[in-house]
Amino acid sequence: MRLSRRLIQKSKFILAIVLICLVVRLLPYFAPIHTADIAQNKLALEFSDRNGLPLGTILTRDQEHTAVVPLNQVSPQFIKAIIAAEDSSFYHHGALDIKAIIRAINQAIHAKQIVSGASTITMQLARMLEPSTRNLSGKLQEIWLAWRLAAGMNKDEILTAYINRLPMGGNIYGVEAASRTYFSTPASELNLAQASLLAAIPNNPTYFDPLQHWDRLKQRQKYVLNRMVQDGYITQQIADKTQTEKVVFQSRQRGIIAAPHFLFWLANQMQIPPSPPYQGGKNIAPLFKGGWGDHLIQTTIERPLQQFVEAQAQQVISNLAANNVHDAAALVIDNHTGEVLAYVGSPDYFNEAKLGRNDGVQALRQPGSTLKPFVYELALEKKLIRPNTILADVPAHYAIPGAKLYSPTDYTQRFLGPVRVRVALANSLNVPAVRVLEKIGVPSFLARLRELGFIHLNQTPEYYGLGLTLGSGEVTLWELAQAYVTMARQGQSIPLVPTVNDSSTQNLKSQIENSTTWQLITDMLSDRHARATAFGVDSVLNLPFPSAVKTGTSSNFRDTWTVGFTTDYTVATWVGNFNGEPMRQVSGVMGAAPLWNRIMLHLHENQEPANFTVPQGLIKLPICAVSGLRPTPDCNSVVQEYFYPEEKIAYETETKFNLPPEYDEWLAKQQSNFVSSNLRIVSPHNGDLFLLYPGTEGQQKLEFKLAGNQSTAVEWWLNGEKLDLQSTNLFWYLRPGNWTLEARSGETSDKVSFQVELAKVKPIRQGFSIVNSQQMFGK
Repeated sequence: MRLSRRLIQKSKFILAIVLICLVVRLLPYFAPIHTADIAQNKLALEFSDRNGLPLGTILTRDQEHTAVVPLNQVSPQFIKAIIAAEDSSFYHHGALDIKAIIRAINQAIHAKQIVSGASTITMQLARMLEPSTRNLSGKLQEIWLAWRLAAGMNKDEILTAYINRLPMGGNIYGVEAASRTYFSTPASELNLAQASLLAAIPNNPTYFDPLQHWDRLKQRQKYVLNRMVQDGYITQQIADKTQTEKVVFQSRQRGIIAAPHFLFWLANQMQIPPSPPYQGGKNIAPLFKGGWGDHLIQTTIERPLQQFVEAQAQQVISNLAANNVHDAAALVIDNHTGEVLAYVGSPDYFNEAKLGRNDGVQALRQPGSTLKPFVYELALEKKLIRPNTILADVPAHYAIPGAKLYSPTDYTQRFLGPVRVRVALANSLNVPAVRVLEKIGVPSFLARLRELGFIHLNQTPEYYGLGLTLGSGEVTLWELAQAYVTMARQGQSIPLVPTVNDSSTQNLKSQIENSTTWQLITDMLSDRHARATAFGVDSVLNLPFPSAVKTGTSSNFRDTWTVGFTTDYTVATWVGNFNGEPMRQVSGVMGAAPLWNRIMLHLHENQEPANFTVPQGLIKLPICAVSGLRPTPDCNSVVQEYFYPEEKIAYETETKFNLPPEYDEWLAKQQSNFVSSNLRIVSPHNGDLFLLYPGTEGQQKLEFKLAGNQSTAVEWWLNGEKLDLQSTNLFWYLRPGNWTLEARSGETSDKVSFQVELAKVKPIRQGFSIVNSQQMFGK
């Protein structure tokens, strides 16, 4: 019995605790809402360029134009107009207008459709604070919040909160922001014509957009004026005169002079993240404190340069319109300080029909070949390649688990064979870049890219694979510019700086590695002769002063990039389509490069940049352009390349250049010998083993083939016996044994050995062989 009493007492205690917790939890939802609870502590941010020239003013509400003014600083004409249009009995009812509700129900019954609404200004304010679904549950939530507002605030306080949140078209909110944006005047100075037009917008800001649907807005203004006549605010004569009065709306661009994308991006970076919508008496996301224009931010932007870049972006896009090109972005950085001098996110921020608000500087896009320089730099740093290394630009196939073979090619579908590192990078060849990445390893390269500031490359190495060097990830133009600034500074990285005297970025310099490898990459990217194969000697990439540059084109011509630098400036440009549509055969040199070229010439029109620093600790020696060895009598093209001092002995003694077997497939397709003085057997390979299956004697053939076409007669010898046929290629029926095949032409010859063995079982046909699959997927 005693135990039962204890259980009952304990249960009562627990129930009391639960009830108390429940009451505490629900109490805020019953508490009145006061003005302080929903205060709009917004700040109008005024921006200037680095020299004090104004860039514009924006009013922030999570990147929306908002300004807050007290009721006594709003024109009485607007207050009368908005009350007449939205809630003529506002000062005579509570949170709900019972008469209006009854009237709306009666009208709906007789008309069998909704004729008029019954939302009061208080209910509309509740909906602005906590948007709800348009159903019974949402309406009840709206009504309950309206009651709480009416319980904690007087009519003037509710009206003040309401008119400062009114949607006024685009991203403009509140009467003050609308008045200043559309008429360049404070809300206190609105006349009746202006006030009645502004009061007409909030009913449906998109439908009554003053810049897009003027006739609709005038009809709505007529309704507002008639309501004002009915409520006794004005006479019919004044209403008729006001209806015909000419009012000119200014573009929403009015408040911004230059760099709109940059200003909105910067304002967003400076904001305190908004808190959740009002719940239980909590404040709703105060971002800044202050009034209109009371906070000046001096940016690093140079306004004349910014306006020049904006104009050039529009002109370049206009020139490419026939190629289905609509968008562009550009970024200009001072290499010495990291300061952002120009920032263009799109050709026209205020063209909503063409997605002008999209910011191409911060948008994630595939970078094409613009990451290749960092692959080669890391490989040089790790001593996996040398400046004079010869790389194979020949067909290559990589097995990918669960997928087809990966066979990288260039958009020209051609292969150059053996190429120097300089030529491979300058001409943006894909296969050599993939081969170098294979030596480095994707994890190491990905770690380096993240170290360079590519924070959006946040997937696993397996996700990107070897295609990372060709642009399989997504990056921003901002990240690319920051990485190239590091290259321009010879491996010393600094953050990009958007505002003058930004103390948060001081002393953040860091050295990624020794400067020699960065100097080598810069030297290669500034070599106009090295990139002549793909771009020609006199392309838009070539400037009349020292500059290093790299282009990039993503798959299906969706993005084109050009990023380059002098000793003073880094310029990054992107040209493409925000909607993802492919351009019509527009590569990096055709799309983004002309914009890059114009900006660079403008930056240096008064003073040329200094020469790039020569790679330290290396020596320059003449080499044959093809073999990479010191010149020989039959070398047609002699160039100079950098060597490490310890390589000089090998340079002086090595004279023979033989291509390894990985070149055989490429050599077999050449129309002339790669090296005219040598023969090269490309089929079979030395050391090959072939199986002769039972029952197929006299049926299986092996091709004997030389590289290219010989201009002189060729003799084939097999195990010392001369074959009858004389041709660069012929077919021989397989026979068991060890065989030595020799090709002779004049004083030159080549020899390989191979084996043929009898197989113990018949072959099982299962479709394509590995070789067939490679050829198939490689196209």
